[in-house]
Amino acid sequence: MSFSIKRQAADSSEILEAATSKALALKEWAVVCKALEKGRQTILLRKGGIMEYRQGFEVKHNDFFLYPTFEHQSKEYLQNDYLDELDNIPINRPVNNRSTITAYAKAVEVRETNDERVLQQLRKFHIWNDHYVSIRLNYNPKRPMSVILLRVYKLSKPLEIENRPEFAGCKSWIPIPLSNSECEPSSTDKMQHTPGRLNSVIGPIQPVLDDSDFSEIVTNIRQVLD
Repeated sequence: MSFSIKRQAADSSEILEAATSKALALKEWAVVCKALEKGRQTILLRKGGIMEYRQGFEVKHNDFFLYPTFEHQSKEYLQNDYLDELDNIPINRPVNNRSTITAYAKAVEVRETNDERVLQQLRKFHIWNDHYVSIRLNYNPKRPMSVILLRVYKLSKPLEIENRPEFAGCKSWIPIPLSNSECEPSSTDKMQHTPGRLNSVIGPIQPVLDDSDFSEIVTNIRQVLD
């Protein structure tokens, strides 16, 4: 199996550096964000958007918020057990031009592959069907698919973010302004994105999977990747 380790994501002692007024978020389909929050999905498969075509997708940050997007998601790309979930997701952005962020994630491990057989063995850890995975694998074929294993946390106090023009486009990473949310940290509190530190900024967060269940999933995924 043609796997290579891109890099091992840092443990909780390594923090995402951010100013008090901004944090980093990864754009992902709203239905996928929902699956991650429910524990149905634990990995992301990324190639990068049009604006990242040349360099491919990069996991530039070990921990980040999940920013839900509504373009391109479709039932034709989902596994059968998750088709009905899309009916509960808005087709377009909210009319008030604000997005609600309800989850935070840490990249536990990052791998790369061009092997479709390996990706097929990972299907139970995400909600995309084989057809969509094949489409993404064949997009920008000179670049490998990134497989990102996530530990996901549910925010007890969602972030309400005003959408900005710079958020648009096929890009993966965006800076979100905490100053426009309901949980702006004080000017004396330098935000550091570890689960414990987030408690003082946006209230308690809880992992969507307990340690035992998540450990079992990590073991199973690594058996496939190795």
